Amino acid sequence: MNTERPVPDPGSRIPAFRGPDQPSAALIDACVHCGFCLPSCPTYVLWQEEMDSPRGRVYLMKAGLDGRAEMTPTFVSHFDACLGCMGCVTACPSGVQYGPLIEKTRAQIERHYVRPLGERLFRWMLFALLPYPSRLRVAMAPLVVVGPLLRALERVLPRRIRSLVAVAPRPTFASLTTKAPEHTPAVGAPRMKVAILTGCVQRLAFADVNQATIDVLAAEGCTVEAPAAQGCCGALALHAGNIDQARELAKHNIGVFERASVDRVVVNAAGCGSSMKEYGELFHDDPAWADRARAFSAKVRDVSEALIEAGEPRATRHPIKARVVYHDACHLAHAQGVRAQPRELLAAIPGIELLTPAESDICCGSAGIYNLVQPEPAAQLGERKARHIAALKPDMIATGNPGCTLQIAAAGRRLGYDWKILHPIELIDRSIKGE
Repeated sequence: MNTERPVPDPGSRIPAFRGPDQPSAALIDACVHCGFCLPSCPTYVLWQEEMDSPRGRVYLMKAGLDGRAEMTPTFVSHFDACLGCMGCVTACPSGVQYGPLIEKTRAQIERHYVRPLGERLFRWMLFALLPYPSRLRVAMAPLVVVGPLLRALERVLPRRIRSLVAVAPRPTFASLTTKAPEHTPAVGAPRMKVAILTGCVQRLAFADVNQATIDVLAAEGCTVEAPAAQGCCGALALHAGNIDQARELAKHNIGVFERASVDRVVVNAAGCGSSMKEYGELFHDDPAWADRARAFSAKVRDVSEALIEAGEPRATRHPIKARVVYHDACHLAHAQGVRAQPRELLAAIPGIELLTPAESDICCGSAGIYNLVQPEPAAQLGERKARHIAALKPDMIATGNPGCTLQIAAAGRRLGYDWKILHPIELIDRSIKGE
């Protein structure tokens, strides 16, 4: 297997950091350079290069702040190669907040670095489509018809198109047109009023996950709102450095969910939940939005957290006899620290044998748009993950993020596996319904 790191495209030389949204010197100085993060970093695991580790990237950030580094193609390539998986956050004994650091560094790159034309156009296309469900619906509609043909021709397609096809969702006309009910009453006495984020790719390719989320929450005594006016949470834009776009999307959703007047905002996509819990940081310099953002983030819960908070299960769990590998989505386990709750809920289903693969803390390579803009290392990480999963001979896989679902499915297919991959909430829903 080729583990050489990709050669960066040539670009212009620009001073590293300037203007607003620079990475925080105080956060950088929290790093004591101990190296505990190195074995947790997917790119360091692949390439064994110091500057492709969190410690090396923090050093580069400091050099950028101090004026010792310019925004050269090599400088940018080390941050482009980062998955933003936050594995280093779990490993760090000093509590370095790597998330805001990489997000602000990428914001500087996207504002001040001139990428090659092809790369600029590709990224522009992604962010003109992905955060806007109505546009994305139009773009995904042809996949219903020509998707199988594109997958059959995948090996002969250009590299960039090939990577898109490999991890593309497999929508149906039903999934593209189904809308989550705006109001679902609780079964029995209401315990809590919640609103769910329906997402972008989630609502179009994984509508069943949203419906299962609503059904399980209602079965456990939650009144569930799914505001039709909501849009993208801004996670993809934030993690890729498009910070101004992320803020505009976040402002819209904060307003929508404020009007819903709920106790909790429930999220079933790990990357989305992670970003929504960080809105306070996103707006900390904005006096008009800082308090609203913090109040909103305080209500955000992953669906597994919300179900545990709701209390003892009301709905009977029927048996599902299966070997289930649970894959920790990075932005759930590392960024949000949610590990025990999904496992507790799955383990409560009679008949399930719950398994954890080797290297469970190493990213699968999905990481937002990473598998689209860095397809080679993403594919290596995906296949590494798939081999560890295959070693456990699962009947199915459970994971709490749509990107992980698509990435692991694609890697499995390349290795000859056709796995059934479900969100944990879908397994809980099937158990409650006796399916």
